[in-house]
Amino acid sequence: MSTDFELEKRLAAEAAAALLADGMTVGLGTGSTAGYFLAALAARELELVCVATSPATEAEARKLGLRLEPFDSTDKLARLDIAVDGADQVAGDGWIVKGGGGAHTREKIVAAAAERFVVIVSSDKVVDEIGPPIPLELHAFGLAATLERLGDARIRSAPATPDEGVLADWLGPVDDPAELAGRLDTTPGVVEHGLFAPELVSEILVGRGDEVERIEPG
Repeated sequence: MSTDFELEKRLAAEAAAALLADGMTVGLGTGSTAGYFLAALAARELELVCVATSPATEAEARKLGLRLEPFDSTDKLARLDIAVDGADQVAGDGWIVKGGGGAHTREKIVAAAAERFVVIVSSDKVVDEIGPPIPLELHAFGLAATLERLGDARIRSAPATPDEGVLADWLGPVDDPAELAGRLDTTPGVVEHGLFAPELVSEILVGRGDEVERIEPG
């Protein structure tokens, strides 16, 4: 019997949408699972202020009638009540990987600005251990030097990120996600990486069959 992962995504998204209430400020993720969340959120017809993490999410949110505010001004929003996003990998220890859609820099900024960051996934995204590829956003300036420093990274055949960065993937070992995250954080030329530490994640909602499992990291 095959698993309907699209159904699982939708169920997790609907469970996340049920967490919201009128007056909240909301970070909207990017990707197919986040798309289900946008639809579920719009169906609730709440009074919300939303921040989008990519042009694609912004366009879909406007189409659905969600109210959007920019997140690039010093005199507007600084904190969000909640952010909801999908993930490419979710490990039992709370580490997650994001960035398959190339928006992980903005997604991490929004996640860190939220009082509560909720990750929604289908059951196929749950892994025993985090592994490659790990998405990267790199500066175009000095790109060859950055790639040489990284060693195990390859440029991705994809458009630039929303902020004109170069998309790449770390393809080396991920024996210790915290150690790798620290190394990538201190590598000149790396704008951001797709490793999200457990400290950023409030809860994970996993669609399993026709139910939703709730996981609290740690």
